[in-house]
Amino acid sequence: MKSLHLMRWILAAAATILVVRCPVIVAEASDAGNSRPNGASWPMFRGNPALTGVATGTLPDKLSLLWSFKTGGPVKSSAAIVGGRVFVGSGDSSVYALELGTGKKIWSTKTGGPVDSSPLVLDGEVIFGSTDTSLYALDAASGKQRWKYETGDKILGAPNWVKSPPGDANWVLVGSYDFKLHCVDAATGRSNWVYETGNYINGSPAVFEGQTVFGGCDAILHVISLAKGEKVKEIEAGAYIAASVALADKRAYFGHYENEFLCIDLEKGERAWTFKDRDFPYFSSPAITPDRVVFGGRDKRLHCVKRDTGENVWAFSTQGKVDSSPVVVGDKVAVGSDDGRVYVVSLKDGQKLWSYEIGQPIGSSPAIVDGKILIGSDDGSVYCFGEKEK
Repeated sequence: MKSLHLMRWILAAAATILVVRCPVIVAEASDAGNSRPNGASWPMFRGNPALTGVATGTLPDKLSLLWSFKTGGPVKSSAAIVGGRVFVGSGDSSVYALELGTGKKIWSTKTGGPVDSSPLVLDGEVIFGSTDTSLYALDAASGKQRWKYETGDKILGAPNWVKSPPGDANWVLVGSYDFKLHCVDAATGRSNWVYETGNYINGSPAVFEGQTVFGGCDAILHVISLAKGEKVKEIEAGAYIAASVALADKRAYFGHYENEFLCIDLEKGERAWTFKDRDFPYFSSPAITPDRVVFGGRDKRLHCVKRDTGENVWAFSTQGKVDSSPVVVGDKVAVGSDDGRVYVVSLKDGQKLWSYEIGQPIGSSPAIVDGKILIGSDDGSVYCFGEKEK
């Protein structure tokens, strides 16, 4: 528990008060009409509201750098991809819309602080949080602000969404360092309800069957009713939860700061299994397949365990901590590492199939669409990898 208290103190010391400024839009008018929409999409962090981190399609055996786009700050945000456009935040306080095919900028909108939050694309809006304490909704076509909702502290995690109980509206959920989970109307930004916890909320809330599940620095897994924002149950995790929880078959999967990765039976409110390898914490969110769970660790490894028991299947070693959250696509797994490399490994046995050295830490998580990997780096750039046209 000493490390838990120490981390709370470090996070509190790192929190800063930022001046909220109106967004400034920089548009590339000549590029705005050149994105050709297609059927595939990755509309949010981890790909879907259950945050399972599984993409459709396949990856080519041979990947090449197709393009890169330089922003003015580290890119810890993970991309959303909809309609042939890439939406991603940057440490330069801006959110960018880029062409998926070329990497050309369509527009950028500036906020009052670094944007580590990953965008959600919903009903023609790009919704994301900023360290300036606000949740923004921008018009996906133009980047113009539709609404802004202020919380009491910075927002690092990605927003999620759910249909309202009557089914007549979409609701957006986001956690903040003000200790609260906020639920707002996606069309207007008006608050539906606010749920207060005991400490910072870092990750994105996962949703299923009328409930949302999330953790935070209070070391509790919260299960909340979406209709009114009321507590269903609280489950002790044993240490603070920095990553987002993934949900499948009424089980929650996540790692925490005291070096364990857990599977929680949500109906029973107890652990189904616990994975513990070495004394390193887990900041990576897992990818969930029908029989496996894949997640990164600060032990510099990408781990794969059996979904039903937590038994080790394989571990792939990198040369830096793996805070990036892996994505499974077909029989492959893509992930970034603080060693400055993007990796693709075999889901079957963890053997390395491909890597690319960027040279600076990669805390961003992959977004995968149409055989392309999009990922950001601390060097300030967004990278697109795929198969080069012959």
